[in-house]
Amino acid sequence: MLSFFKEKLALNVNQDVGNITEYTHIDTATEALSINDSTTEELQWTIYDIIKTIKDPEKPNNLEELNVVDENLIKVYPFGTSGEKFVAHIEFVPTIQHCSLAPLIGLCIRTKLERCLPSTTVKLDIFVKQGTHSTVDEINKQINDKERVAAALENPNLLETVEMCIKEDE
Repeated sequence: MLSFFKEKLALNVNQDVGNITEYTHIDTATEALSINDSTTEELQWTIYDIIKTIKDPEKPNNLEELNVVDENLIKVYPFGTSGEKFVAHIEFVPTIQHCSLAPLIGLCIRTKLERCLPSTTVKLDIFVKQGTHSTVDEINKQINDKERVAAALENPNLLETVEMCIKEDE
């Protein structure tokens, strides 16, 4: 599923002896950029595939069917110089301006991605799209605060709801 981890070293083979003589890093910025471009694009699609099946807490539909998530609202950027760490900027659009379940939807997105993606490789920034909710700043603060997320998931009723929403259909 996460095939975006690419081998960054190339082998130099001594043709006369047939032995491996050394490992060398990718030489040109163009090579590195092409790997980063394909890697970020693949990771973007992987993230979308993971979150599109999350079910709405009140409706029988998933987030893709309700247009809450969209592949164009997910951006992935390389972080650092190694080319192995990324920041995923994910926006979602609540179904209505005063949706009381927007924080829960954000929590579901975060929980499912944290379970599916390696936390040491991808940093998640999850936001309600500006202008789509009346309390966008408060919700964004909630769903991006580790302590608030952890506290929310300690509530057994809330955890049960999150589990129901992120559970894959069989």
